[in-house]
Amino acid sequence: MRRTAGGGGQGAGIKDVAREAGVSVGTVSNVINRPDRVSERTRRHVQDVIARLGYVRSESARQLRAGRSRILALLVLDMGNPFFVDLARGAERSARAAGLSVMVCNSDQSPEAEAEYLSLFAEQRVHGVLVTPADPSGDNLQEFRRHGIPFVLVDRVAGGPSECSVSVDDVAGGALAVRHLVSLGHSSIAYVSGPPHLLQVRDRRTGALNALAEAGLPPHALHEIVADRLDVNAGRDAGARLLGTAKRPTAVFCANDLLALGVLQSMYAAGVRVPEDIAIVGYDDIEFAAAAAVPLTSVRQPAATLGTMATELLLEEAGDTDAVHRHRQVVLQPELVVRGSTLHPR
Repeated sequence: MRRTAGGGGQGAGIKDVAREAGVSVGTVSNVINRPDRVSERTRRHVQDVIARLGYVRSESARQLRAGRSRILALLVLDMGNPFFVDLARGAERSARAAGLSVMVCNSDQSPEAEAEYLSLFAEQRVHGVLVTPADPSGDNLQEFRRHGIPFVLVDRVAGGPSECSVSVDDVAGGALAVRHLVSLGHSSIAYVSGPPHLLQVRDRRTGALNALAEAGLPPHALHEIVADRLDVNAGRDAGARLLGTAKRPTAVFCANDLLALGVLQSMYAAGVRVPEDIAIVGYDDIEFAAAAAVPLTSVRQPAATLGTMATELLLEEAGDTDAVHRHRQVVLQPELVVRGSTLHPR
């Protein structure tokens, strides 16, 4: 009995289409994949049958035959962070221009989740992977490498010449933030960091310490408050801890804007004025930074550009362009965007 789109929960197959249209399976395949090889009359007839039966091509079967899918995987640390949303948009634009789709996955800053997703990508034979690593050891990517699927690190500098990366100089970004605060007269600064295993968090701290040293200030002028996550709730918690210190710093530099917005909320709730009583600098310059109750000074990262450039490198490595590929580590420069959260010098 012929299967139909509604029959027994199963859709029509390519053989059903061929039988109904009175043509060979090869002709149906040509209509779908190489329509220029089929006469217009036959093509229209087969397309009518496809529409009537509700046939949908099995992409997984096509991928098995081709050995690789037309999907790029993007694995980020936190899709709740608008920075990664903008990064994904940049990646998607470049991928779509190349006839590819992007599957976005969230490791939630977990090395274990990262390993699971990388295993899934290998099983699905994705076209390539863009990844912001959560695993500080690099073991997950080392294991993934054996599958022969190209990948590019995003928002992280590659550890060696055997892989590509596109990142922003986070040491320079941390220095920009603290140099700005020092220029406003602040000599006691809190650094609200994130999970210590994240290299970006450590690099921004290094840049902050460099700026203090340039100004002749000791390392202990930077008071680190470690947050277990890089989100608004963690920022509010850090702000509460900051309010409870005996000698409160006069300025705060946060490892990202979500933390900074949480700190700002804590200060506002406690009646602490920003920037008159305490100045705040964030990092990433997400859209919400400018729209905050007190517009947030932030170190801007070109998120969409990161996604675009990383995708272009990945397509080049995957052989989708005419360019001869060589592994490159592209490092972009951040910029400071000054707004109301730091404007008044002390």
